[in-house]
Amino acid sequence: MNEFRQLLRSAGGHAPIGTWLSSTSPIVAEALGHAGFDWGVVDMEHSPLDMMPMVQMLQALGNTRMCPVVRVPWNDAVTVKRVLDAGATTLLFPFVQDAEEAARAVAATRYPPAGHRGISGMTRASKFGTVPNYLGSAGSGMGVIVQLETPQALAQLESIAAIEGVDALFIGPADLSASMGHLGNFTHPEVMLTIADAVSRCKAVGKPVGTVGGTPDVVAQYRAIGFDYLAVASDMALLMSGARTALRALHVTNDETLVHSLQTGTQTGGGA
Repeated sequence: MNEFRQLLRSAGGHAPIGTWLSSTSPIVAEALGHAGFDWGVVDMEHSPLDMMPMVQMLQALGNTRMCPVVRVPWNDAVTVKRVLDAGATTLLFPFVQDAEEAARAVAATRYPPAGHRGISGMTRASKFGTVPNYLGSAGSGMGVIVQLETPQALAQLESIAAIEGVDALFIGPADLSASMGHLGNFTHPEVMLTIADAVSRCKAVGKPVGTVGGTPDVVAQYRAIGFDYLAVASDMALLMSGARTALRALHVTNDETLVHSLQTGTQTGGGA
């Protein structure tokens, strides 16, 4: 059973919450895995993440409860082959526009005759040849999520969802809003109406659908629309938010307050 499919099935009506991992740091990924996120996107599209660091991130996440989803840079069979051999089992394919592209994504994750994934026996995916009948069982353990990011793609939603092997859809609000003429305004009313319509259509065809929001408030809006799984911000966004909050607090702290806190021992902080 694929881990991400199992996560969706066991959610019990509560959308699993994830985040984006774009720092390329295994330590940061492991820390966020322990923070309590259900799933996380190991992002190879919009980060400088290469193969070996990606493996290290998967190894780090293996020590946590976070379910890893690897977003490949593009719908490219060569990249998919290498990512799967490295041990990824759920892939997010960006910018899928139609059923043909969705079918191509699925085929890249399956061995012949079901697809065209290249065969190698001694990989991390097969635990270096120690998994019995890995070649015969690997396909059933693969998860495929396709990302719809334009009105043209959303127009093809039902035909994309109907492709065997597509486990879930993902609506990318950033690119969708830009393609609708609202660059940078992810929650423009027109965009939100389009997203809500897409979610309703996913419900009609019984296909799980997810998205990502930059803040908890935005994610709450998406959850109210009915998304089945959600991500909030990214490791870098969470880091920058915390850093800027701390700096703002220190910039408005006057000297008298700081001296008082030091004298009374109320100041707290990290170890030496």
